[in-house]
Amino acid sequence: MFRGSIVALVTPFRNGDVDDRALGDLVEWHIAEGTHGIVPVGTTGESPTLTHREHEGVVERVVEATAGRVPVIAGAGSNSTHEAVAFVRFAAKVGADAGLVVTPYYNKPTQEGLFQHFKTVHDAADLPLLVYNIPGRSVVDMAPATMGRLAELPNIVGVKDATADLARPLLQARACGDGFCQLSGEDGTALAFNAQGGVGCISVTANVAPRRCAHMQAAWLDGEPHRALALQRELMPLHTALFCESSPAPTKYALSRLGRCTDEVRLPLVPLSANGRERVDAALAEVVA
Repeated sequence: MFRGSIVALVTPFRNGDVDDRALGDLVEWHIAEGTHGIVPVGTTGESPTLTHREHEGVVERVVEATAGRVPVIAGAGSNSTHEAVAFVRFAAKVGADAGLVVTPYYNKPTQEGLFQHFKTVHDAADLPLLVYNIPGRSVVDMAPATMGRLAELPNIVGVKDATADLARPLLQARACGDGFCQLSGEDGTALAFNAQGGVGCISVTANVAPRRCAHMQAAWLDGEPHRALALQRELMPLHTALFCESSPAPTKYALSRLGRCTDEVRLPLVPLSANGRERVDAALAEVVA
């Protein structure tokens, strides 16, 4: 259903507000560069600091701007089940192709709590959903067995796996079946994830080097592993530099250097340090130039 290079899109700001013009321009750039799908208001889109109105506005703007040319997987997660239901219903209402629902952060639910959370969200709207498993940020890790239970529900169609555990796609395929869509959420291991059964990546690096990320994923899917590996090696300086400080500050700085948006982030995130700027500049010179 979803495959290739899917960008975890930043939310551009200008003078503290969402920059709608830059947002639309980013969508057009990604489509022109070959990005295979767009995820607005995920972690990289600074969803925790957007108001509900801003969150919904960004999703609606991206759906309108893509106009069906690539899939839109709307960030729709929360540590409140009630709030996640509202976000998923809105995404379905405005025509998103799917929702990306993160495991509830801070609350630390049990595996049964995770199952009931996702089942409740699933039952609330007729929209394909991907589980976003990112234990490094949410502090809970969905076990493959729990994901297997969820995969029995008709609209739980896949996972964004940001564990960087390369055994996961094999374990999840056994639990969920071969038709379950497995997307990496970690750029540095994205190609290796594909080798274990994945079909693409929801990528931070694609914000900055969309064409190369798309070519790398397409090479793998087209049966050209050596070409995919060569491209992944070229991208590694960016994969590393874009996480030298809290994401998405490095990515927004890189985009500002490319003239795509400002480097503004919202507190508690802060702009990239001088040392971080040097690291990102060096990666840009090596990869993007």
